[in-house]
Amino acid sequence: MNAMEMFGLLARHFGVPRAAIGYAGLKDKQAITRQVVSVHTPGKTVDDFPHFEHKQVKILWADQHDNKLRRGHLKGNRFSIKIRGVEPIAVRTALAAMRVLERDGVPERFGPQRFGYLANNHLIGRSILAHDPRAALDLLLGPSERSPEPQVRARALYAEGDYRAARDAFPRSFTTERVALAALANGESAEQAIDAIDPDVLGFYISSFQSAVFNAVLDRRIVEGTFGKLLEGDITVTHAGRHPTPVDDVRLADASFLARYAEMEFCASGPMWGRKMLRAGGAVDAMEVETLEAFGFTPDTLPDPAEFDATMIGGTRRPLRCPITNTEVEGGSGELGPYIRVAFDLPRGAFATTVLEEIMKIGTMDTP
Repeated sequence: MNAMEMFGLLARHFGVPRAAIGYAGLKDKQAITRQVVSVHTPGKTVDDFPHFEHKQVKILWADQHDNKLRRGHLKGNRFSIKIRGVEPIAVRTALAAMRVLERDGVPERFGPQRFGYLANNHLIGRSILAHDPRAALDLLLGPSERSPEPQVRARALYAEGDYRAARDAFPRSFTTERVALAALANGESAEQAIDAIDPDVLGFYISSFQSAVFNAVLDRRIVEGTFGKLLEGDITVTHAGRHPTPVDDVRLADASFLARYAEMEFCASGPMWGRKMLRAGGAVDAMEVETLEAFGFTPDTLPDPAEFDATMIGGTRRPLRCPITNTEVEGGSGELGPYIRVAFDLPRGAFATTVLEEIMKIGTMDTP
């Protein structure tokens, strides 16, 4: 179950609007996760609500608090992952890779889960930003070679224009798809169907587009050999994405500044493009603009954030690398066979799948 579905379950249980559910970040769908959320229920206490029961979700504890959780309140995540289908002796290779990551940092690449099981979330976001709602709906609802079997009929019905039957054919857990199809079935336009989608979900699609461009910039710097280097024109940020600092020739000659960079107190950043994003300078900016253009936009053709009721639209800067801490690497064998277990802490926004790519050397896991 993805995080958005879980938030919807809680909203229905507590009888509050979806906007009353607060959260600091999104957890992976394909994982056993723990997450703190807040529920705004003025004048009520935990004891005023019935016990929550669901086969996929369990409430571990509940208490009263004065504040709503919001994006950015998350400090980080801890992961514990078993890699199977390998011999325990390969733990030496995994340990060596982990030591390199501890020394040089982890590329802050967005993992494949950001782009969805159809690997097209970024294309949906691009269509939304380009004011092409029909293209966005076709990507969201239409046939795809990646579609799991239970969705094939629903997507075929959408392509045939039978929106009501398509909605009924989608599993109930696919809230976004069903909401959009319900709007179309009621005779609303493609634009109105997109507007019917939860603003947080629309923001996620837009963020996926920004993520794809960021990944492309990061990959270029890795290929060019500038991933771990500070360049004139770079903008450094902390691992929380704060305190943006332009890098000029004065800072590049400052030994104290360079020492703090080497300790990963802050990092060079890449673009999460938007009209309000702080742009880099010189050759760094030129490369980032060129990469954006390859995705069909220029800085001037990006939409005004005021045009969208969605989060993330304004843009921001994201670190190109991040520290990995509290690492564990061990080999073993259990009832499911041999495995290598890796455990580690990452700052908020970093992807464990990126760490696994670096350890296992299996490629980019179908990321755009």
